[in-house]
Amino acid sequence: MGYTPQAYHKKTKYHLIKQVNEDLIMQQVLLIRKEQPRCGTRKLLIMLQPFLDKYHIAIGRDTFFGLLAKHKLLVRKTKRSTHTTNSKHHFRRWPNLAKDFMPLKAHELWVSDITYIPLKDRFAYLFLITDAYSRKIVGFYVSDDVSSPKNWTFEIWEILVKFKLGIDEKDNIYRKPNYRDFEIS
Repeated sequence: MGYTPQAYHKKTKYHLIKQVNEDLIMQQVLLIRKEQPRCGTRKLLIMLQPFLDKYHIAIGRDTFFGLLAKHKLLVRKTKRSTHTTNSKHHFRRWPNLAKDFMPLKAHELWVSDITYIPLKDRFAYLFLITDAYSRKIVGFYVSDDVSSPKNWTFEIWEILVKFKLGIDEKDNIYRKPNYRDFEIS
């Protein structure tokens, strides 16, 4: 069973109009993307709405997504460029001695961590020592160099051990004075 001539011409006209509308939309998308290359699909559709209304073009969000995907114009998510952890290093991995230890009072177990703080053109590294029972920070140090943490790590631990032994109980947090030298973005 075939198509009637009327159905054939109607279908041909529909495909021709659809192709012309797609070409018009793609021209407008490329004009916008010249100025705003990272403009997303939903925002593009909103920006194109006056143009679509002017030429009586009806296109929905999902169809518009499909059209941009067909022409490989969807904006890809950028990958995170900062990798601060390297688990595949050749250095010795120390065992977790506090794995099964449950502290019953403050200052029985201290844990430490290093994290990075993004600045305008570089990173600063924040070294924290936290009391595992109270979860309070008992010491910290900020540095712009993480290559030799031994010097400041031992310095902070030494101050904290003195604190735990009762030498200086009034000032229960140790601050290295140069942490204000950094510009935060």
